[in-house]
Amino acid sequence: MPSSIIQAIRGMKDILPTEMLYWHYLETTVRTVLESYGYQEIRTPLLEKTELFCRSIGEVTDIVEKEMYTFLDRNGESLTLRPEGTASCVRAGVENGLFHSQIQRLWYMGPMFRYERPQKGRYRQFHQIGVEVYGLATPDIDAEVIAMSHRFWHHLGLKNITLQINSLGSNQARIIYRQQLIDYFSAHYNALDEDSQRRLQTNPLRILDSKNPTMQTLLSAAPKLLDCLDIESKEHFEQLRLLLTEMQIPYEINPCLVRGLDYYNRTVFEWITQDLGAQGTICAGGRYDQLVEQIGKKPTPAFGFALGVERLIALLQQETINLPNNSPHAYLIIVGDASTRHGLRLAENLRSQLPQLRLLTHCGGGSFKNQFKRADKSGAQIALVLGEDELQKQEITIKYLRTDQPQICVAQTDLADYLKPFI
Repeated sequence: MPSSIIQAIRGMKDILPTEMLYWHYLETTVRTVLESYGYQEIRTPLLEKTELFCRSIGEVTDIVEKEMYTFLDRNGESLTLRPEGTASCVRAGVENGLFHSQIQRLWYMGPMFRYERPQKGRYRQFHQIGVEVYGLATPDIDAEVIAMSHRFWHHLGLKNITLQINSLGSNQARIIYRQQLIDYFSAHYNALDEDSQRRLQTNPLRILDSKNPTMQTLLSAAPKLLDCLDIESKEHFEQLRLLLTEMQIPYEINPCLVRGLDYYNRTVFEWITQDLGAQGTICAGGRYDQLVEQIGKKPTPAFGFALGVERLIALLQQETINLPNNSPHAYLIIVGDASTRHGLRLAENLRSQLPQLRLLTHCGGGSFKNQFKRADKSGAQIALVLGEDELQKQEITIKYLRTDQPQICVAQTDLADYLKPFI
């Protein structure tokens, strides 16, 4: 006998049936909104060549340096479980010719993997829903995608979520700004924490994203990227702000918002909540106009975001939401061996006639009393009883489980019509 029970890997969580109600509600709601905006679903592999993420995310980011699940396969090729979805989406688009003189509006959902310290709202296997637009460089698509994410919260019934925006400008503007940051933080080197000291020469913009409370005064006094923007990026950002105002979408400008991936330029944004503690970002994204070119195709403007499913589920569980009822409409009780064969056939006929019917058939035998207890526990509205008497009369006894209505008998040939109002 095994000496101990095998448990799930740390940071990788089972999603149990009681939680799946929230997952289905979230996925169905988001899918409906996405389709209403004309987006099409794409699915990419969980495994990609490691080079894809080194080239796209950036070799000096925390994700590539410390968090990726990377290994050699039997052919000695370095593979990585995807830590995010955008690089895979771009690779798929380039490989399959989706960006050749075309505008693409795509979305995906699925698991991502990062080796980081597990905590509430942050897991080593986590799930994202991502949105990607390719082929549009103007700020109107930035505004529409942000508006679509705003619509998610309305349809999901979530409140107290704040939009923060910023602009990272062009590559040239960031080079100038990068040097300003290096000069500023070098003058305050001893006030930086260990991570920030390490990032100073490799990725100084990421210092701005630090959540260390002892550094917030230093960060607030740092040079602002918005002061270094090139003329086109300033105009792009101003137009975005006007469009958001026109659509009555409130926002805050956060000059320290830089995102954790190297491929972003110009617009970046995050949706923030105060109801999840430190893990307050539930949706984030921006513009990445150079990424398609980095992965191997001609320059193609792009904009998108990813939302964290686990964090949204945690928010939904704090709200009073009318989740869809997935309890059975009916529970079929079968008493006696002779009734079993007929009962299973009857159940299959009902499912064929009423595809929307949720019918739970009792299996495994047992007394009528025990079967009735299971029927009641299932949450079904009615119990359908098939015993020897019903079999001989070709009837079904219907017992109401949620009301005081008296039981009745219905001919088996009329049963489908009788059940229609319950669906």
